[in-house]
Amino acid sequence: MKLKAIIEKGKDGFYSIYIPEIAGLFGSGETEDEAKVNLCEAIEIALDHVEETGNWGDYSSLKGNYTIEYVYDLSGFFKAYDFFDVTALANRIGINASLMRRYKTGMKKASVAQKAKISDGIHGIAKQLSAVKF
Repeated sequence: MKLKAIIEKGKDGFYSIYIPEIAGLFGSGETEDEAKVNLCEAIEIALDHVEETGNWGDYSSLKGNYTIEYVYDLSGFFKAYDFFDVTALANRIGINASLMRRYKTGMKKASVAQKAKISDGIHGIAKQLSAVKF
């Protein structure tokens, strides 16, 4: 089973990661990697609790084999990668620039289709950049 872990970057510069299916289970840190380690430690503590009590409670998503898929909240992505000119990116991938700025600030949530369009656009740019030679 795949557990989706959402990466966010706060205004304070710290990262937090949470798994929506598991209330109260999260990791945080000064770096994304530190937050991932902290999340894994929180999972171990939760599993220790289950072993001690025999009660899965909120942690039933951790039963059996699972992998963690780390994904960005859109506004978190733009905070983590703040070198993107959001207006230029929007124009390049064919999204209304004003709407993209609202995604960036978290004022509006993107639909699944819009997220896919943004992701595909960024991956396309990355592919082009990886072919650059000097």
